[in-house]
Amino acid sequence: MKTARLALTIASIAFFNIIVAGWAVAAEPSWPVFHGPNGDNKSTETGLLKAWPEEGPPLLWKSDQIGGGISGYSGVVLAEGRIYTSGNEEVKRLQDETERTDVYSTVYCLDAKDGKILWSYRNGPAWNDPGKFPGTRSTPTIDGDYVYDESPFGQLVCLEAKTGKKVWDLNILAEFEAKNITWALAGSVIIDGENLICTPGGDKASVAALDKKTGRIVWTTPGTGELTNYATPYLFEWDGMRMIASMTQKGMIVVDAKDGRLLFSVPHETKHDINATMPFYFDGKLLVVSGYGTGSELLKLSKDGDAVKAEQLWAQKAFDNQHGGIVVEEGYAYGTTQNYKGGIWVCLNLADGEIAWDERGIRKGSCTFAEGMIYGMSEADGAVCLFKATPEKYEETGRFRLPEEGSGMYWAHPVVCGKRLYLRHSHFLYCYDVAEK
Repeated sequence: MKTARLALTIASIAFFNIIVAGWAVAAEPSWPVFHGPNGDNKSTETGLLKAWPEEGPPLLWKSDQIGGGISGYSGVVLAEGRIYTSGNEEVKRLQDETERTDVYSTVYCLDAKDGKILWSYRNGPAWNDPGKFPGTRSTPTIDGDYVYDESPFGQLVCLEAKTGKKVWDLNILAEFEAKNITWALAGSVIIDGENLICTPGGDKASVAALDKKTGRIVWTTPGTGELTNYATPYLFEWDGMRMIASMTQKGMIVVDAKDGRLLFSVPHETKHDINATMPFYFDGKLLVVSGYGTGSELLKLSKDGDAVKAEQLWAQKAFDNQHGGIVVEEGYAYGTTQNYKGGIWVCLNLADGEIAWDERGIRKGSCTFAEGMIYGMSEADGAVCLFKATPEKYEETGRFRLPEEGSGMYWAHPVVCGKRLYLRHSHFLYCYDVAEK
């Protein structure tokens, strides 16, 4: 009897431990793709600081191991206690008794506890043109046990998330007969079910879906005659349809996520053929934003039989976000401008396209959102700010500056995940504690 009771007790403890472990895994913080799981640049974190002390939130750790020198502008993604990003890695070697330096576009996996490098993978040649902002651009994408990375030269690789072992690779520029763009490929790939979505912009495909497990081509959208551009493709649902919006050098195309059928296109030309900000969908409408003299427009979707149409509701030039990203919250859009007033923070009323407020703040930069607050980082000097996402007025509740350690522009977008704020600059990654105490 005692033996039976002991066995039952041991079994109960083991079962309880399994359940608790399952809860821990389920609760693991996750930000698996550029601009988060919904592509809206918004974190679902709660219990965060609403104001920072004068010196900023506490720094938990920093890593200086993401390549070297001007390493890149890629953001971070997180899952299962691991962080992924990419950067330029310099490798010195001897050739004919002469030392030379090769530079690779390298994927890095870091431990989220302390920022230590767990593994790295060299994903082909780096973008290293000193006159065109050398460094990586795209942010890796996590899906379950795998992580995907697209280099500035279109080298797309699938790696085991735990080990960095290559599963498959494909150069999308070569495969789809596409040309690279002036400042190199910068958009990240996204996952839709069993498909990986990329935007080569070639003669054979403007948008393509690949089997995420094998790299096999599932469907393609025929080439439009335009090159791809710098924004990550955007997945959304409307009227029972899953759609993908992709920016091109001259505008936006929207395709059916089921088979790649082109649904409609919208011209949205800029001075230098640069469309780098992701579109945003809400309430049957698409917001399209660019810098370089073009600005914003709001489109209303409708159907005419099987055809999908997009009607312009308004257009305005002031909200001309360059590439720092925007946040849409309760009918208003927040972000920085490029040319309007020299680059400042703006709150835009989406009902009519009118500016609710504008404020100099930390000047032009990137942003993200969590629990009613906007987190911004200046592209020029690494100033970081926190302010309320409200249309009434600009109300800043915290500001600090990153250490002056790296070099180059501060172009990586901030991420809030697991009650931590991640900020990338050059080959440094900083992790701050923003949990409410």
